Amino acid sequence: VQVRESGGGLVQPGGSLRLSCAASGFTASNYRMSWYRQAPGKERELVAHIISGGSSTNYANSVRGRFTISRDNAKNTVYLQMNSLKPEDTAVYYCNAWRGVGLDFWGQGTQVTVSS
Repeated sequence: VQVRESGGGLVQPGGSLRLSCAASGFTASNYRMSWYRQAPGKERELVAHIISGGSSTNYANSVRGRFTISRDNAKNTVYLQMNSLKPEDTAVYYCNAWRGVGLDFWGQGTQVTVSS
């Protein structure tokens, strides 16, 4: 069982990135899939999630209107489209799959740096 993030990198303020979270060993559509981030010296925070079995989503206030979480069930992958990026979005972004006690999986993270 694994989730693996990709798509991070260096981008200028105002730019865009799309992060991918590829799930293996389980069916991601049966899990609540979330993106978290952790900036240096700060606690990990929830960025966005999409519920299991559906398309309902929720976002942190700081990213609402700029970020979009989505699923591709055929690819067993979840995405985070990030637009209008700001320096304060700089962080390591983590994918999480959750279905309950003992069914809680984290990726290794992907670095996003927003800087001119």
